[in-house]
Amino acid sequence: MSPPLTTRLLDTTVGAGPGLRSRIVERPGLALAQADLAALVEDVRSIARSVLSDGDLTYGIFSGDPETLSRTVLTVVYEKKSGRPVAFNALAVLDADVGGRSVEILHLGLVMVRPDVRGGGLSATLYGLTCVLLFVRRQCRPLWVSSVTQVPAVVGMVAETFSDVYPGRPGARRSFQHDRLARQIMRRWRHAFGVGDEAGFDADRFVITDAYTGGSDELKKTLDSAAKHRDAIYNDLCAAELDYERGDDLLQIGQIDMRAASRYLAKVAPPDTVPGLLGRFALLMIQAALLPLVHWLDHTQPWGSLRAWKT
Repeated sequence: MSPPLTTRLLDTTVGAGPGLRSRIVERPGLALAQADLAALVEDVRSIARSVLSDGDLTYGIFSGDPETLSRTVLTVVYEKKSGRPVAFNALAVLDADVGGRSVEILHLGLVMVRPDVRGGGLSATLYGLTCVLLFVRRQCRPLWVSSVTQVPAVVGMVAETFSDVYPGRPGARRSFQHDRLARQIMRRWRHAFGVGDEAGFDADRFVITDAYTGGSDELKKTLDSAAKHRDAIYNDLCAAELDYERGDDLLQIGQIDMRAASRYLAKVAPPDTVPGLLGRFALLMIQAALLPLVHWLDHTQPWGSLRAWKT
């Protein structure tokens, strides 16, 4: 599913904390000139080399595949003074369908942060800000998101940030949409996150078995070495469901919607501050008044039984 020719692809720079800036580029394989694209990919590779030392990744954007780069959203964080790239997130745009309707899934993809700048809260920018901007760009319609990981800290971050995430918190409900999207992801897109064809998938638990065989081998961790979440329920979930010696992953599926965007805004701008109050008020106004009008007037998007009958 390519973006309409009339759609301007996102390429923006925003602050990412003291002394940092982030560049967010939507579908760089389509949006950038070859020299700019090569420089951006090299920035990402330099971050990966600092994290993996002698290791090497061969899947996704690291492969240099033009088709992959045309369905990726790259967020790269730089130091303002030196221009040194220090962190990145490669988010993949996956095509799927639900109920006969084509949808996009934002796959959260790989995040890496240079060891000397960890602990600065960059994950909020690398995950949340990028997804919120894409959500707003798509007229604030709910967007599906997915994540594949064996790291408890990431499992918890996904469950706490997004809406209707399965698997996630205890009691999380698996819907028909979750099941259908999971099966499509595993059938069509496993190469996007470095899972080989020989890897299994337990559709009842959303567990990918023997996942580290498709170019992501260097990312395999032990339970002890994987970063833990502050809430022990996610650490316990991973310990119970995943075989770390074999190399299992959890596939999580959820949505970014107005609730998730509001939670993200509350984290980066607390509600008791003026920016937080103004931001949350704006979200409520959009939800209550503006969005229905925008959606109604856009005849290119489905609006179910509320769409006016064509004459």
